[in-house]
Amino acid sequence: MIQKKICMVGPVSVGKTSLVARYVHSLFSDKYLSTVGVKIDKKTVQVGDTLVVLLVWDLAGDDDFQRLNLSYLRGASGYLLVADGSRYSTLVDAFEIQGRINALVGPTPFVLALNKADLVTEWEIPDPQIADLTSRGWGVFRTSAKDGVGVDAAFRELARRVLDGPAAKPGRATTP
Repeated sequence: MIQKKICMVGPVSVGKTSLVARYVHSLFSDKYLSTVGVKIDKKTVQVGDTLVVLLVWDLAGDDDFQRLNLSYLRGASGYLLVADGSRYSTLVDAFEIQGRINALVGPTPFVLALNKADLVTEWEIPDPQIADLTSRGWGVFRTSAKDGVGVDAAFRELARRVLDGPAAKPGRATTP
């Protein structure tokens, strides 16, 4: 069994904490809880023949008032980049965060979770843009912490990319 540190990163109130709660504890709450600093959970997952303990670091969101503390990413094997599919601006912010991470720690395996897929009528991220990111090697998942859609798949793909190492490191995104 091996242990890997992964981080949850993204703008404020995109659902990072809710995704962790759904993934680790199979829970969802409508109550908004702002993360202060970092909260750490763990979950064991099977990837092929390998048992992996994911140490999930849920980092406080990034906004104009408080920047993501990138020092928390040191030693991370990968990260889940989260945007809110019902707010296009969070995808733009996620690209900027991904660029800062890449500049600090270099190319690191990650996947993009476009969260709040349950809000279908409010979705703002167009399918062609999702297809473009996928064609560039990004693992893109429509997720819903509320109903669980795509959550396990996103974390499983991140675990696989972390184990695969350098070959799983996609290039930088460009701002939409």
